[in-house]
Amino acid sequence: MAFHDALQVAAAIAARAPSSHNCQPWGVGWATDAATRRTAAALLAAGEPGGRAAVSPGGGSAGTAAGAPDGRLGGTPDGSGRVPSRRSEYLVLALDRARELTALPAHATEMLLSCGSHGEILARALAAQGWRADGVRLLGPGATGGAPPFGGDRWPRAWEPLCLLRLSPAPAPPGDLAALRETVGARHTNRGPYRPEAIDPGVLARLASSATESALLRAHPAPGAPVAVRHLVGAPERAALAELVARHGGRDFAHRAAWRETHAYIRRDEAEAARAGDGFTLGQLFGELSPPRRLGMRAALAPATMRLLRHAGYDRFLARQLAAAVRRSPAAVALCFDGSDGSDGSGRPGNPAGPGDFGGFGGRTPDAGSVLRAGAALAGYWLAATRAGLVLHPVSVLLQHEDVRDACERRLALPGRALFLSRLGYAVTAFPSSHRRSPSHALRRV
Repeated sequence: MAFHDALQVAAAIAARAPSSHNCQPWGVGWATDAATRRTAAALLAAGEPGGRAAVSPGGGSAGTAAGAPDGRLGGTPDGSGRVPSRRSEYLVLALDRARELTALPAHATEMLLSCGSHGEILARALAAQGWRADGVRLLGPGATGGAPPFGGDRWPRAWEPLCLLRLSPAPAPPGDLAALRETVGARHTNRGPYRPEAIDPGVLARLASSATESALLRAHPAPGAPVAVRHLVGAPERAALAELVARHGGRDFAHRAAWRETHAYIRRDEAEAARAGDGFTLGQLFGELSPPRRLGMRAALAPATMRLLRHAGYDRFLARQLAAAVRRSPAAVALCFDGSDGSDGSGRPGNPAGPGDFGGFGGRTPDAGSVLRAGAALAGYWLAATRAGLVLHPVSVLLQHEDVRDACERRLALPGRALFLSRLGYAVTAFPSSHRRSPSHALRRV
């Protein structure tokens, strides 16, 4: 398939990638301008072993792209309806600063996880159409030599480039695209009750291995900061997790800035959610509600009301409700940075990554490349869980405050720094999927 068409199909599928608050903080730039393609090829070459890259002969030969002045996809690069089929293409995955969550320091990690998940699903959808990622480079600070890094005025000022992908023609297994579209469309967060039946250990083992089956990681198999999957299935572990949720699960409700930011993504009804294309409705948070209860919940969750209800312990009541759901779930899953890379896995000094590496991390904060890798692993895990008929409900509050995260890692004996924590099980009731923005909002020619 011509790359222009394949990219539009892939973007529509990847638009359903998971993201905190369904904020969708990603952007993707397609390098179609000759100068941008040369920049992309040079960056990939500099990031590969020995400073050399196998750039296709067509690299850098494309003319200035046709289409909308702001770079949105509106036609094919040469205006002929065709895209050269044997050259490599370049995509730049970016963080859209205009859409990121900022109320808590931990949100920076969540935004990168979201972008990594989006990039992974995008790469899988392109591979299913005959365009395989065969080169990836992290774009660290200074990698592009200044701003704007790509595309001149067509590069959105709010976009921070995260990584560069080279895609080349390759055979696509039949049926992969339809299967991927179905799985991604079925994936969603289910906050309802789960059936108590245990999950077969063989299923859990396959889920754990799925976190390493990444299109992005295959294109950049550098060592360092691997993601470890830990399933919590024993009664003592699940009870300990539930206790942590009961004790700390109300933290965000009591945090004025964090709750104000969360509440900004709660949509009044389905119509408003469809217009916005992001956020979530009360039904997606609490399941089906009667009209009177919907009105009551809307009033209770308003930031001004929540500040008053905190004094009556409403935040602790909501935490206990979540803890009860965790306690009754047959399993939970934690994705962590494995400390076997030479660090202790907690983000303390160990094996810091260099510029352009998807390597380890030092200091208290994981490097962007490691978190993008983790986001790709998370996408692989969640899609595998969906294929197995399982659903997830992230318990992010335990990881959004450093003291709580430290307590959680120690109490549950996790193998390293936790970056994702979720309930896991078979749903009792269906939950509606959240709405998404048009894929065109996140695509630009550069």
